[in-house]
Amino acid sequence: MLVLGIETSCDETAAAVVEDGRRVRADVVASQILVHAQYGGVVPEVASRQHLATIVPVLRRAVADAGLAFADLDAIAVTCGPGLVGALLVGVETAKSLAFALGKPLIGVNHLAGHLAAVFLTDDAVPKFPHLALLVSGGHTALIRVDEPGRTRLLGSTRDDAAGEAFDKVGKLLGLGYPGGVKIDKLAATGDPGAVELPRALPARDDLDFSFSGLKTAVATRLAQTGVPEAQALADFCASFQAAVVDVLVRKSRRALQREGLDTLIVCGGVAANRGLRNALAAASQADGFALFIPPPKRCTDNAAMIAAEGTALFQRGQRAGLDLAVDPGLPLEVGQPLIRD
Repeated sequence: MLVLGIETSCDETAAAVVEDGRRVRADVVASQILVHAQYGGVVPEVASRQHLATIVPVLRRAVADAGLAFADLDAIAVTCGPGLVGALLVGVETAKSLAFALGKPLIGVNHLAGHLAAVFLTDDAVPKFPHLALLVSGGHTALIRVDEPGRTRLLGSTRDDAAGEAFDKVGKLLGLGYPGGVKIDKLAATGDPGAVELPRALPARDDLDFSFSGLKTAVATRLAQTGVPEAQALADFCASFQAAVVDVLVRKSRRALQREGLDTLIVCGGVAANRGLRNALAAASQADGFALFIPPPKRCTDNAAMIAAEGTALFQRGQRAGLDLAVDPGLPLEVGQPLIRD
């Protein structure tokens, strides 16, 4: 089965062809980082216009790279939410046009469910069900119990900023530009994580929720008093901030595994590419004995291969979307119903 995936939920125009839900035949991503860097973050209207300019060339290249013609595809999967409404519209309307012109089935895919499916895009061993998922990105930070594909239960989520958002905002405060998270991770590799004392929000609470706004405020207050550090002091500050975020993510994940009686953790979303988080979770995995699955960095950030993979699973379960498929910028993880929460 050959499924074309289309992803335009934020600032990446992406298309991919995936075979049988596992083998990536082609994966094309047109990044908008340089476009938005001058603004210090993603500008929704600019993102939408950039998607309009790049969506057709990206689609053509993905199908060509897969060694196929559009007629060879079995179905078309597209992100319909959550995300930026204008950006989503470009992908969904393009997918609907293709499905109509080619006479192919159309599948609407939840962007978050796509992230959960990214770990299965491999020829290696894949996680068993049930498992725990740590979804950590610019817009979301959540712990989710995944009993089977499409059956999930929310255990905890952020009460304010997502972890990725905190990274980017602190990067901006430090004058690192956009995307701040990537630059903080790079500098943190040469810094001392114990050099600067920063708070860990909600660490002693028994719940599995997260909060990063207090940490962001603590950073802003400190920088207002001391100014932005330079050279090695800047690396130390980045390492200390990253450790404050990672410590909470790891601590809550370990607690969730123990509470749910699970022994498998998958990590997904853009922040899953963070080296500090990957290293800390690997150490926790060895210490606690749980299985850890993290996609390679290119599958952590937004991509269309994960949308095609989830689309394949939905297609095999008989799900189809009509040509009236609409975008939903606030779409919950399960289409038509929110995550079940304890």
